[in-house]
Amino acid sequence: MDELFSAENLKWRDKAREIAETVVRPLAAKYDRLQEYPWEIRDALKEAGLFGVWIPKEYGGHGGGVLDLCLVVEELSKACGGVGVLFAVNALGSFPILLAGTEEQKKHYLPQIARGEKLIAFGLSERPAGSDASGLVTNARQEENGDWVINGQKKWTTNGGAADIYSIFAVTDETSRSRRISAIIVEKGDEGFEIGRKEDKMGIRCVPVAELHFDECRVPGNRLLGGKPGLGFKHAMMTLDRARPGVAAQALGLATGALELATVYATERRQFGQPISGFQMIQQMLADMATSVEAGRQLVYASARACDADVPSLSKMAAMSKLFCTDMAMKVTTDAVQVFGGYGYMKDYPIEKYMRDAKITQIYEGTNQVQRLVIARNLIKEAGRLDNLSAFIPLPDHDNTIADQDRAAQTAGA
Repeated sequence: MDELFSAENLKWRDKAREIAETVVRPLAAKYDRLQEYPWEIRDALKEAGLFGVWIPKEYGGHGGGVLDLCLVVEELSKACGGVGVLFAVNALGSFPILLAGTEEQKKHYLPQIARGEKLIAFGLSERPAGSDASGLVTNARQEENGDWVINGQKKWTTNGGAADIYSIFAVTDETSRSRRISAIIVEKGDEGFEIGRKEDKMGIRCVPVAELHFDECRVPGNRLLGGKPGLGFKHAMMTLDRARPGVAAQALGLATGALELATVYATERRQFGQPISGFQMIQQMLADMATSVEAGRQLVYASARACDADVPSLSKMAAMSKLFCTDMAMKVTTDAVQVFGGYGYMKDYPIEKYMRDAKITQIYEGTNQVQRLVIARNLIKEAGRLDNLSAFIPLPDHDNTIADQDRAAQTAGA
């Protein structure tokens, strides 16, 4: 598919592929076991300039947008799903600033992120507010001097503890339904801000997921995202629409990496006097896996381009790519473990990690049940544009249905 990409797209993809193979893959098992942040991998990504791929050139980035982000995430995730998240979460955290920040906020924060000097996290989820993102409890009040004071907790914050900057969503107006939530930028070291418990996770173990605690956390008034209160929920939804193709790319990378390992293993593992790749059932599994991966790849690239073009169907496209690719990755990585047989269940082999890393992609940034709701609701909205089809779908005459006709005939016969 190289002919469908620009020279710039291929440049960043190839840089990511090189780092994935020479730096990430040799270290993946180590950091999965230690459950520690791999700063040496971060440094390699920083030196390659990869942290700037989704950030516009006027703010110190390379201007490649979501497509370049997805290409890099895919390559990194082939070698380690955790590193794919480690990279992509900085886009998730910075999208609110890109989409809604004031010019002053963009010029201050985005160049630091683009250079890889500062890491950023996205603080939306809470214990009572996972899929229900509008049900936040964490709150912020504005003081007379303009400062914002935040109280509450955030749960499952990816990059928590490693990040220097946090995009935090909090309730600023309990009386409003439509403008209840605002986004505020918090920095490591702010008074009243602490990193809480770090989670012990099934997968993506090299990137920290932590609680964030705010106890009268005071931040300057100019850190209110966009300079206006009440727009936080809208900004969060816009962010997730643009971040979901990145999750799909992570899943795509995991599925691709697992398929490659399974295919190589199938050609080398011998049973009954021949490689297991010679058995039709194995061939069928590999063929189905490869077809699903390729279908997912098309959705990832299409949804990434939709993000960069800001098309009206962006929300639906992003949800479709996230839904399909993450379900596909779970199936492909599970089948890859099956191809490895008993060895696939053992940590001596790398394949079981792919399955563990894949599971979270079906859950975060909107569970796949939520993605189905997003897709269905968009389809129903779009049905209004298909009025011309109504003439070909005669509606039932409820006063004279087939059942009514049958009953009438029976009565007449009696």
